[in-house]
Amino acid sequence: MAETKRTGLVQVYTGDGKGKTTAGTGLAVRARGAGLEVAFVQFVKGGRRSSELAMLEQLGVDVSRPAEASTGLLGQGLTEEDRVAALEAWDIAAEAISSGRYDMVVLDEACVALAYGLISADALLGALGTRPSHVEVVLTGRGATPSLIEAADLVTEMRAVKHPYDRGVAARRGIEF
Repeated sequence: MAETKRTGLVQVYTGDGKGKTTAGTGLAVRARGAGLEVAFVQFVKGGRRSSELAMLEQLGVDVSRPAEASTGLLGQGLTEEDRVAALEAWDIAAEAISSGRYDMVVLDEACVALAYGLISADALLGALGTRPSHVEVVLTGRGATPSLIEAADLVTEMRAVKHPYDRGVAARRGIEF
């Protein structure tokens, strides 16, 4: 029996610098531009809806964002709502990865969800290892775990050198969200 050649890879964009979600969004746009089917699943990003989601939807990307409230990770610590939303996002992501319906599945902030134990490392790594051969999976977020880095085909670490937040510049609509 011939071995199936894997064409879909695993990409990870992590680190403390800006641009991880932007990288995932850009890849989703590029893939749709090439006629590929794309799912974009956001973990732990509740509160204000980022502007890129509307454009992704207009392009025909299937966008899922279970978290409605701002995450406790930014203040008081993990909440039960964070846990429930992350599990819902994982259920959507796992189905998108395994179904073969999508050529690319972007898991925005999945590295954060994994690092905080909101999703199971075994389940994620299992899904990556058993996905259909054409499915590209892109994971973003700070704190990519060593096991995820090992499983990935491409890992880019965004490094903060200088950021306007350090000078008190608030997040700007259309730029940071």
